Amino acid sequence: MTTRTESRTRIGRDLHPTILEADGKPAFVVLPYSEYLALTGNRPTLSHRPPRVPTDGTIPHEVVSLMANNGWGIVRAWREYLGVTQVQMASRLGIRQPSYAAMEAPAAKIKKITRERIANALGVQFDQIDV
Repeated sequence: MTTRTESRTRIGRDLHPTILEADGKPAFVVLPYSEYLALTGNRPTLSHRPPRVPTDGTIPHEVVSLMANNGWGIVRAWREYLGVTQVQMASRLGIRQPSYAAMEAPAAKIKKITRERIANALGVQFDQIDV
């Protein structure tokens, strides 16, 4: 793979891409992140958006998508969405990580009192994980 750097103007914008070639043909374009943001309208990606916990008890689409796309249970989907590790959750609950990991299994039967503690540790309402 070869590399070449170009400077182009597109719609009044100066771009400074690095073009990676494979077999003499352009294959990838690498450009500074600030230029990427300018080209995409400065829209943050999902990983750059701060997670939100609706106060009306609803579940964000992103959490539902994580469940559907990965086969995860609601507890894991919320944890991943909020950017919390299993170790952090176990610490918040006062248990060991392997015990917490077992609770994340989609078919896990978690007692109501434990689900309430998990909701509190995640900062969500009980109804948002009791589905």
